[in-house]
Amino acid sequence: MSARTDRDDGRSVELVAVDAPSSGLDLAAVADALVVEARTGRVALTGEGGLLTRLTQQVLQQALEAEMAAHLGYDRGEPPTGANLRNGSTPKRVKTEIGDLEIRVPRDRQGTFEPVIVPKHQRRLSGFDEAVISLYAKGMTTGDIAAHLAEVYDTEISRSLVSTVTDKILTELKAWQSRPLDPVYPVILIDALVLKVRSGTVANRPVYVAVGIGVDGTRDVLGLWLGPSGGEGAKQWMSMLTELRNRGILDVCIVCCDGLKGLPEAITAIWPLATVQTCVVHLVRNSLRYVSKKYWGRPGPQGDLRACQMVCVRTRGSGPDGD
Repeated sequence: MSARTDRDDGRSVELVAVDAPSSGLDLAAVADALVVEARTGRVALTGEGGLLTRLTQQVLQQALEAEMAAHLGYDRGEPPTGANLRNGSTPKRVKTEIGDLEIRVPRDRQGTFEPVIVPKHQRRLSGFDEAVISLYAKGMTTGDIAAHLAEVYDTEISRSLVSTVTDKILTELKAWQSRPLDPVYPVILIDALVLKVRSGTVANRPVYVAVGIGVDGTRDVLGLWLGPSGGEGAKQWMSMLTELRNRGILDVCIVCCDGLKGLPEAITAIWPLATVQTCVVHLVRNSLRYVSKKYWGRPGPQGDLRACQMVCVRTRGSGPDGD
């Protein structure tokens, strides 16, 4: 297997891959030599004409030829074993994480060849979509993603293609948001995060989060909801908790939340037998508001609050005989 790549001085470098002999081929030394060539600028790693691009192109081409040989039952140059024969090839340009590749997809006369490595009508190899979705999840716009891929991988894509790729996960997201839940959860923790969200303009909006602890002790994110701007609200939580009940949660032992006004009433309206436990972190944070900041770094206030917390826990857990 060989691949040819052009150098900046106009000369060409041919890379030949051979089978390792029984004595063993020092692949690490070969890799080091290629890295040195790339560092000196003689051979580019990615992009058009890059080392990895050409090697990937050659590997894909050989894989397609192997698929065709397995489909027809004979290799190229051998006598045919059946009525179906090779019928040339079709050029195809595919996008990958390391740049665009030009390959030739072999054809057969009966038109029954279905390649697996590069399926029909597929213009993007596995890994490219994941890279686009990862950049989109980090907050980059479609234009920023297109510019980034053009600069780093020398791959020209449009904003509409980025939108098409990111829209592929919407079906999976909807299925995750509507999946059925367990009928009973010992503990559910609910809270809201305030994040900057771009919707025309950038604004602070609450993201409502519900995490459940199952009977086996495992934690599961039950749902994420983006609320309107204006801060966290008990009315919004009422609709979120109602959705959780409709998805199968019939009862909850303890619901841990902050001290938002109206939230305990919303919880008991959905699960009347649930115990509402105010989050200890929020209790400590709210209590420290009445302590001068110069004492925050000292062990006194936090230690006293921890002792009070332990007394409350022991009091609630004691039986009628005080055990």
